[in-house]
This record gives sequence, structure tokens and C-alpha cells, in this order.
Amino acid sequence: MTRRLTFNIFRYNPQDPESVPHTDNFVLEEAERMTLYIALTKIREEQDHSLTFDFCCRAGICGACAMVINGRPGLACKTLTKDLPDEITLMPLPVFKLVGDLSVDTGTWFSAMNEKVESWVHTNKKMDPTVQEERMNNALAEEIYELERCVECGCCVAACGTANMRQDFLGAVALNRIARFIMDPRDERTEKEYFEVVGTDEGIFGCMGLLACEDVCPKQLPLQDQLGILRRQMGWTAVKQLFHIAK
Repeated sequence: MTRRLTFNIFRYNPQDPESVPHTDNFVLEEAERMTLYIALTKIREEQDHSLTFDFCCRAGICGACAMVINGRPGLACKTLTKDLPDEITLMPLPVFKLVGDLSVDTGTWFSAMNEKVESWVHTNKKMDPTVQEERMNNALAEEIYELERCVECGCCVAACGTANMRQDFLGAVALNRIARFIMDPRDERTEKEYFEVVGTDEGIFGCMGLLACEDVCPKQLPLQDQLGILRRQMGWTAVKQLFHIAK
């Protein structure tokens, strides 16, 4: 038997001075294999053309359609309505700047984050297009790739207790990014240079260890392991600097 789904959707246009934050209710007949993306598209096409939400790939790759689904951050395109109750409440991700309704500006946040952690390989080597590419151990390459699967959806940031309380906190996504470069043998940064980026209360030592970030990650990245490893590495680096222990 087909279910009738009730959607409670957050509505607010911060560009309109007359707009007031509220929720609108929509009723929709559930279809087989319906995702939240399909449901929102039907609502916008058939019931309210002004409904604003983000999407791009519709395959869980771009991370654009992240939102809070019944209190839990997730991707609309990967969430099947059959896995949800008859009443579904959709809210925009916290932490990020609200564009309107369910749409938030994650791009500006991630751009600033990447600049802050200097998210690129640091090397003094000159680029020579005639030289064969440097080889890397397959096992190490796979470990690095595992962390590179992040789609920058913002779910881990939205679920983070520290990030919700403090705008200066880097968040699990930034710490995961640094962990990726620490693994990379092509990156020539020193322990001290890495410490200056994430060995602070804004970085790894600001993490409360609640691990909601890993719970909601749609790509199931091993954030718990990486945060633990990074905390140990930065802690040992701090000890070595304190007692002037050679690297």
C-alpha cells in the first residue's frame, strides 16, 4: 500500500526583509525507490516552485544536497523515503551561511578551510613534464585514496558539537585533510609545520571526541581512526618541542 508522506520543510529567505523563519507542510504520495531528492523535486515542480535546495550529481558524489533529515545530517539523493517515517522534517545544515530554505553556502566555508590548512602538496621540487611520475607504494596510495573520498558535503561539520559552538574550529573534514597530507611522502612539511596548522585548540585539541562526524559521514570515512592518530602525533610533537627532543 502506497504511503502518504508529510514533509515539514524549513522556509526562510534571508535576502527578503519580510521573510520569517517557519516550516511549510507538504503531502506527497510515496513512489517506489523514492529518494528525498526525488520527493523535493516533485514538491518544487508540482506544489511550490519557490522551494530552494541544492543538488548536482544526484549520485552521492558532489555532496551538494546535504541537509538535516529528521535531526540527522545526510544527503537527500542517497536517502530513501522508505527508510524514514511517514512524517519527515527537513532543515538546512547549521554552521554554514544560509542561502535560502534548505540551501546553504558550503563553498565559501570549504574554500577558507582549504586555505587555512594549506590543502596542497608542499614541495621544493621543480615540475619536469619529461620525467616519469614518482612511484608510490600501492598500500600507501590506497590509504591516501581512502581519505580523499571526502565529497565536502559538510555533514560532519554540521554534526560536530564543537563546530556548532565555535566558528574558529577546523572540523573533522579539515583534520582528515591534514592526515591525508601527513601520509603523502611527496609533502615535505615538517612535524612543526603541521603542528602549527592543527596542533591547537582550533584544531585537533578542540575535538571533544563525540565522533558524530563519523556517524553521519555518507562516505563512511574512518574519521575516528584518523582523529585519534592525529591527536597522538600532535601530542608527541608538542612533547618533543617542549623538551627539545630531536626529530
